[in-house]
Amino acid sequence: MTRPPGPPAPAGTSVPAGGPGGSRNRSAARWLPRLRAGEIGFALLGFPVALAGLALAVLGAYAGGLLALTVVGLPVLAAEVRAARFAGRWHRGLLRALLGVRIEPPAPMAASPGVLGWVGAGLADTAGWRGVAYLLVRFPLAVLGLLSALALPALGGLMIGMSGWLLATRPDGRAPDWLTALAIPAGLLVLLATPLAVRGTTRLNVWAARPLLGPGRAQQELTDLRQARSNMVAEHTRSLRQIEQDLHDGTQAQLVAIAITLALVADSVSPQDERAQKLIGRAREQTDHTIAELRRLIHGIDPTALQDGLPAALRALGEDATLPVEVSVRMPERAQAGIERIAYFCVVELLTNVVKHSGADRVRIEASAADGRLLITVTDDGRGGARVGAGTGLAGLRERLAGVDGTLDVDSPPGGPTRARITLPTSI
Repeated sequence: MTRPPGPPAPAGTSVPAGGPGGSRNRSAARWLPRLRAGEIGFALLGFPVALAGLALAVLGAYAGGLLALTVVGLPVLAAEVRAARFAGRWHRGLLRALLGVRIEPPAPMAASPGVLGWVGAGLADTAGWRGVAYLLVRFPLAVLGLLSALALPALGGLMIGMSGWLLATRPDGRAPDWLTALAIPAGLLVLLATPLAVRGTTRLNVWAARPLLGPGRAQQELTDLRQARSNMVAEHTRSLRQIEQDLHDGTQAQLVAIAITLALVADSVSPQDERAQKLIGRAREQTDHTIAELRRLIHGIDPTALQDGLPAALRALGEDATLPVEVSVRMPERAQAGIERIAYFCVVELLTNVVKHSGADRVRIEASAADGRLLITVTDDGRGGARVGAGTGLAGLRERLAGVDGTLDVDSPPGGPTRARITLPTSI
């Protein structure tokens, strides 16, 4: 009895071959990599780039070595190191464009004035010397990549083609020799090995490029620490805002409800019951006081003015101050939320110090942001004499700012005026 044919497979659905052959095909597909066009392009285009880099490294080292006993040799080596840095930029671009591998650049070379400084900075640049090492290592890897992408498929095709031609032209009835018979499966194996070889040489290139073209270990650790600190500041800011929201929407609302209930109880109690009226009145006063303290606490956690940005918060701070405050803000770029929060509370602390200790009549706040830096200056016309560590809270401000790569400079001669300057990165 013949089984009727099943429904046709929907379009775009692959139907696996039945039997052991289909299972073998699926197994081969699992271990055989599927090459991307970028990997083949990297193997082909990387060779001339690597050849140029090798010429740069070898000629520079040769010329610098020959002239090492003279004054000219050192500038040649310094120029080679700087050129290797420039070549490393091209290699990182090639890795990113063709393989999608992004390698962070090393830290910029230290700037030193003068010819001697230029030579000394080049010779002392470890990132540049690592670039020279990469140019030397890159060439043999590029040769392997070119052989994998061109020589292996050419060899496999030649083996299969020659064997097929010999089999087709052999005399009738003559059995093929064993070399001819084995050349075809051997050629197939070579063709199958080509993707593995190209993928392997590509990974070797990436493995060598990361430590030699990327940042050094100290720089990478510093970058990781800064990223962890940035995440911590952002998470701290989110947590504080969540606490503020919970207090505002939860605890404060409950206290307001209690105050309303006490007012209703007071209306329902007889006026002749003076003791009850007195207790209810005291409870209402305590509730109102608690609500006021809670609102002050909420404002301290997340000032409402900061929701509109630091410029609006500073202007609101000047309007609410007990002294005349002139505010000048030039901030075309916004700072990170955590940075704005730190800057705001530092200005609050500085204004508090002015009111308590300076005897000033006027205060001026200037804020600007440019090139990734936030600068805030608070100037008062008080008696002066303020200094960090003198018990006015300035030492605590400096420590808080140092935690995010910020600085606090105070210029306060006796007789005034006092100028406190805050510098912060706009993001961390």
